[in-house]
Amino acid sequence: MTQSARTVLFALGALLSALSLAMLAPALVDLGHEGESAHAFFGSAMLGLAAGGIMTLLGRSDEHRLTARGAIILTSGAWAVLAFAAALPLQLAGLGISWTDAIFETTAGLTTTGATVLTGLDDLPRGLLLWRSILQWIGGIGIIVTAMAIWPMLGIGGMQLFRLESSEKSEKVLPRAGQIALAIVIIYLSLTFACFLAYVAAGMGGFDAVNHAMTTIATGGFSTRDESIAVFTEGGADLVAAVFMTLAALPFVLYVRAAQGRPDLLLIDSQARTFLGVIAVAATLLTLMITLAPPPDPGGLPAWRLALVNTISILTGTGYASSDFWHWGSGAAALFLVLMFIGGCAGSTTCSVKIFRYQIAASAMRSYIEQLTRPNAVSPPRYRGKALPPETVRSVFVFIFLFFATFTVSATLLSFTGLDTITAISGAATTLANVGPGLGEIIGPAGSFAPLPDTAKWIMTATMLIGRLEVLVVLVMFTTGFWRR
Repeated sequence: MTQSARTVLFALGALLSALSLAMLAPALVDLGHEGESAHAFFGSAMLGLAAGGIMTLLGRSDEHRLTARGAIILTSGAWAVLAFAAALPLQLAGLGISWTDAIFETTAGLTTTGATVLTGLDDLPRGLLLWRSILQWIGGIGIIVTAMAIWPMLGIGGMQLFRLESSEKSEKVLPRAGQIALAIVIIYLSLTFACFLAYVAAGMGGFDAVNHAMTTIATGGFSTRDESIAVFTEGGADLVAAVFMTLAALPFVLYVRAAQGRPDLLLIDSQARTFLGVIAVAATLLTLMITLAPPPDPGGLPAWRLALVNTISILTGTGYASSDFWHWGSGAAALFLVLMFIGGCAGSTTCSVKIFRYQIAASAMRSYIEQLTRPNAVSPPRYRGKALPPETVRSVFVFIFLFFATFTVSATLLSFTGLDTITAISGAATTLANVGPGLGEIIGPAGSFAPLPDTAKWIMTATMLIGRLEVLVVLVMFTTGFWRR
């Protein structure tokens, strides 16, 4: 076994063990109230700890090194292994769901997609609800660390722009990447706690506030209620969600810099400003649409509030719904579909294409047009005031092409399973962009993914993983060259 393979095995074992330890929290919550659910979590935790311990021992080494190939296998393997392990307690808890549904649910949790096959959430055991939230919270912090530690090393989709270590001291946020990771974990915990306090102040009970705080900061969107955040609008919890979804969609490195005395970067950073601008424009358009054609059941909320909360929810990929926006008209549906393909900022918990790639693509196209009109002019694409190397621009365009190609293939395959056009297109979009609710009566904000055929659920499960792992990380594993020595 190579040194890199040992490292992969050791890391997977450690992650599986950590996930298994997390199962003890829902087990304790259900202990004495929901015996079957508590036993399911305790049993699954013991099995996971045993398997994780064996993997860790087999991968033990004096020195851990990771090649690019090993990093890709570790990243893809971690999400797949943890999703399968997390599904075990759902299978054993007496919910009466299939393995397909259980794996779909846990994949939607870890990838922070938020699509669900479960109904009757108000009556489910509290431990199961907590487990869904824990999965999203783990997935949120996991993707930040992955995006900052692994993808820049691999140059996936232009992420090499966000390398933490550089030969220039001015480019370093902190001296070592380990310190960066620790700082981000502290910020993640702080935001989660602040969100919890804000939800409590808005009238949420303690249990609901804990769960929604975790899924809000992870931009995941799992709720403890069938009607999602709409249940809590009377106290203003939907506005609390809007604030913290926005904060979670900003680059976490900016929070580190803010703690070091540069809070102005949160507003100066071009990616953050563009993201906030997209929110402003989309929310304004949606407010006008709702005002001109009021929805059948606005829930007593003003148009601006409905527009703002649901715009931020879909743009950040959280997926909370304060109203059934499928009934807001075709214009609103088209706008939401566009927002699914935008996403938040790099280095945040959000998914989809992300703001910085559109900025780079726009700069590259502007540079190309200028060269057509003035062939002798030297005008390279720029980002944050710096000229971009050709390989960065190329990797961004490759990512965008593969992202939309994957969406097209996924939507086509879903239509072959018998789904109607709206469900197939929005289902492919919402799972690839890791948003959660789709459009239409079946998987819209008031629906569920439970009625879909198993084949469609497996396609969407794969699409969720591909989208969460930045497309190339998964697709490169299906090339013959990847496995050649």
